[in-house]
Amino acid sequence: MSLRVVLAGHNLDRDLLLEVRALLGDVLRAETPADRDALCEHVREVLACDNWTPETIAAAYARVSRDPRSVTELRAVARHEVDRARRSNEAIVYGLGHASVAEHAVFNFDVMGLSRLAVETLERRRLASFTEKSQRYIFVDEDWVVPSEVCGSPAESAFRALLSEQNSFYHRAHDRLLPAFLAEQASGETDHDRRRAAEGIAREDARYGLGLATTVQLGMTLNARSLEGLLARCAAHSLVEVRELGTALHGAAADLAPSLAKHTEPTPYLREARSRLAEAVAAVVSGTAGMGEQAGSGAAFDPADSSPEGGVRLLRTTPDPDGALVAALLFTGGAGPMEHCRALVSMLGPDDRRRVAWSHLTALGPHDAVLREYELVTAEFEVVVSAACYAQLKRHRMATMVPLPYDPGLGLTVPDSVERAGLGDDLRRLADRATEVWRAIDSLGASRQAARHSNGEHPAAAYALLNAQRRRVLVRMNARELHHVSRLREDVHAQWDIRRLAGRMLALARERMPITLALAGGKDRFALQHQELFPGWGGG
Repeated sequence: MSLRVVLAGHNLDRDLLLEVRALLGDVLRAETPADRDALCEHVREVLACDNWTPETIAAAYARVSRDPRSVTELRAVARHEVDRARRSNEAIVYGLGHASVAEHAVFNFDVMGLSRLAVETLERRRLASFTEKSQRYIFVDEDWVVPSEVCGSPAESAFRALLSEQNSFYHRAHDRLLPAFLAEQASGETDHDRRRAAEGIAREDARYGLGLATTVQLGMTLNARSLEGLLARCAAHSLVEVRELGTALHGAAADLAPSLAKHTEPTPYLREARSRLAEAVAAVVSGTAGMGEQAGSGAAFDPADSSPEGGVRLLRTTPDPDGALVAALLFTGGAGPMEHCRALVSMLGPDDRRRVAWSHLTALGPHDAVLREYELVTAEFEVVVSAACYAQLKRHRMATMVPLPYDPGLGLTVPDSVERAGLGDDLRRLADRATEVWRAIDSLGASRQAARHSNGEHPAAAYALLNAQRRRVLVRMNARELHHVSRLREDVHAQWDIRRLAGRMLALARERMPITLALAGGKDRFALQHQELFPGWGGG
C-alpha cells in the first residue's frame, strides 16, 4: 500500500449546519413546485459559499478580546465575510504572533500506507490524537514500504528478500503459537472468545519478527497550529517518506484553511540543529579519545555492555521527592507561601508526611487522575526497549522522551512464547539477516537532502530492522504520569513487554518515593492496594 492521506473531517460552525438543515426541511415541506425550486436555489447558494471552513470559528474567537459584540455575533460575521476572516487570521496569527488562535481549527486525517518507522516521527506530536491499526487485532500480510533511499540501490534486492523472510517468519510463528495459546485460555470461556483471545496474543508475539518497514494505518486529529508545526518538522526530516507525508498532509488541508497553514517550511534551526549537534559531539568525543583514565578505559564504546540492568536505569529524581509532593500539597492546602511549606516539611516526621500526602486518596478510584501537584515530582530513566515495546511507550506523549536510533548492538527481545515454540533461533537468525541489510543500507551513504543520524547511521537503515530489535531512550516522567503509566501498563491485561518495562520503572521509582507512589499499580490490583492503605475505608 502506498502512502495516502485523506482529510476525513474538520470542525464547522454549528449555526451553518443548522441553517442548511432548516433549509432542507423547508424544501421538503414546500407546497408548490415554484416554492420548492426557489428554496432549492437558496440551498445551492448556501452550499456554494466558501464558509465551510474551520477558519471562521478561529477568526471569530480571535476578535473576542477586542470586539464588544457577543461571540455568537462574531461567528455570524465571520461566516458571512470569509475573505475578511482569512485576512484577520493571517494578521493576528502571523502578524501579531497570536498563534493560539489557530488552535480553534481542528482537522481529522486518515493516514494509510505509512511505515512503522515513519509513524514514530508522526506520533511524537504531543498535541494530537492518534488511533492506530493494532498488530494485535489485525493480521499483517505482505504490506510494507520499500523506501526511496533503497530503491535502485545495491541493497534493494537484499532488502526485498528480507521483507519476505520477515513475513514468512510472522506467518510461521503465528501458526505455531496459536495452538499453545488456545490451550492456555480459560475453559469457562466460549470457543469464540477463547480463539479471539488466543489469536490476539499469537499475533502480538509473532510480530516481533516483523520489520519497521511494515505499513500501518491510523486516524489522526490535531489543530491547525499543531499541524503547521508538524509540517515544518516533516519537511526537515531525514527520511523521504516523512517528507512525503508532510506534503500529503499539507495538500489535504491547504485549500480548506489557507489562512492557518502558511509557514510549513522548516526554519534553518530545524534543518541544521541535529547535524550541528552531531558535528560538535563528534569533535568533543574525538578530542577526549586519549583521556582514558579520566573518562574510563578509553576502549571503544560497546552498546551491549552499557545496557541498564533489566533494560531500565533510574538516573535521578526530584530531590526528596516525597517531601516535594508534601510541600506542594501543604501550599495548595493553605499552609502558607511555598518557602514556608518547604521549611515545614523538614520538621514533619514520616507519619505526618503520609497523613498529608494520603489525605486526598481515600476516595481515589482506579480511573481517577491524582492531583496536579504530583507533576512537580519527576523521575528520569534510561531504558533499552524493543521496537514493539517502544510503539506502546511512545503513546505516553506527556512524558519527555529522547530516543536514540535503533541499534542492533543492543541485542534482541525474544518473546518467551517464541522460545517455547522452538522459534527463538529462527528469530535470532532473522535478526542477523536484518542487521546485514541494515549495514548494507548504511554503507550507501546519505544523500545531500538526508542528514545522517547523530550516531552516523544512514537514516533509512532502520527500515530493515525488526520489532524485536532495540533502541535506547531517555525518559522523564512526573509522578502524575507515572501513576497513569502504572495504572495502564502494570495491569494484568497489558502486553507483557510494556508491562515488564513499566514494572521495572515503577519499582525503581517507588524506592525513592514510597509515599508519592503508594497507590501506583495496575487497575487489576487497585482495590487491594487501596484496602491495604485505607483498611477502614468503605467508599461513599
